[in-house]
Amino acid sequence: MNLNPFNRIPDGPSRTAAQAVSVVVLMGGLAWASVPFYDWFCRVTGFGGVTSVAQSGSETILDQTITVRFESSTARDMPWTFKPVQREMEVRIGETVLAYYEATNPTDEPIAGAASYNVAPYEAGAFFEKIDCFCFEQQVLQAGETVSMPVSFFVDPAIVDDYEGRYIHTITLGYTFHRNDLPEETQNAALDSTQSPDLN
Repeated sequence: MNLNPFNRIPDGPSRTAAQAVSVVVLMGGLAWASVPFYDWFCRVTGFGGVTSVAQSGSETILDQTITVRFESSTARDMPWTFKPVQREMEVRIGETVLAYYEATNPTDEPIAGAASYNVAPYEAGAFFEKIDCFCFEQQVLQAGETVSMPVSFFVDPAIVDDYEGRYIHTITLGYTFHRNDLPEETQNAALDSTQSPDLN
């Protein structure tokens, strides 16, 4: 007879509850780990239309061209107006290109935003290389401010040798701006301005 309470085998309900908790913890851990893995996977493969990021331009520029179209939208709670300066351009494959989007904050308060992005068709994601982009960091527009935001990119020459890529003649780059919380320093500056006494 085992009198040690620490060696007691849990009864049915307790064992089931322990197993359920273990499953929840395991699934939570996998979900947490899957976010950076999925992001890495998308960036490497272009899965889901996610673009790649390059440190510099391509060393090879082909005579072949491809059409790049630019689209824009805003989330429902984002009051900015947001649009591409140029809707479409013909670019040489491998050539570094600079395009611009324009955003305006028509409200009377500073607003922060971050842009999500993708390309279509999805197969083009692995060959669309961004060098620099306004989407890499949060943007803050002051009340009534309009800014021009650049994106520097090239289309990887490897696209012409890819089984699916070689049939792509048009790539659409789309951005959606979402409203974010203001950085603390911007919030404090706005608060100070509203609390400052009127000296006039």
